[in-house]
Amino acid sequence: MTGQPLGRIARRALRDDLAALLDIVRANDVAVVVVGHPLLMSGVAGERAQDAEAFVERLRSEVACPVVLWDERLTSVQANRALLEGNVSRRNRRDVVDAAAAAILLQSWLDAQQGDSNRFSS
Repeated sequence: MTGQPLGRIARRALRDDLAALLDIVRANDVAVVVVGHPLLMSGVAGERAQDAEAFVERLRSEVACPVVLWDERLTSVQANRALLEGNVSRRNRRDVVDAAAAAILLQSWLDAQQGDSNRFSS
């Protein structure tokens, strides 16, 4: 199984963002939602990580499937490197780096689940 970008949701208001995610979950029979946890390099949860944690709590109240936070540190760096190695132009990298980072994040989570008897825990 591999992590692949599904699309991009343009952020608007929380209610609209949740509605868009719920549509994706329902339309694609999603079993688990994996959300990036933007921890500081020290591993401490800063303001952005706390915002993600609050978002996950709200999302968990809206969907029937598990919602997990997964460390997203350095995924953008990895994505930029992969795109650079793939000779993607700087302009095009800006357009796709978030999707590539999300795919790396999801693949990291999927890889960690291999052989894990306590699947889908946060």
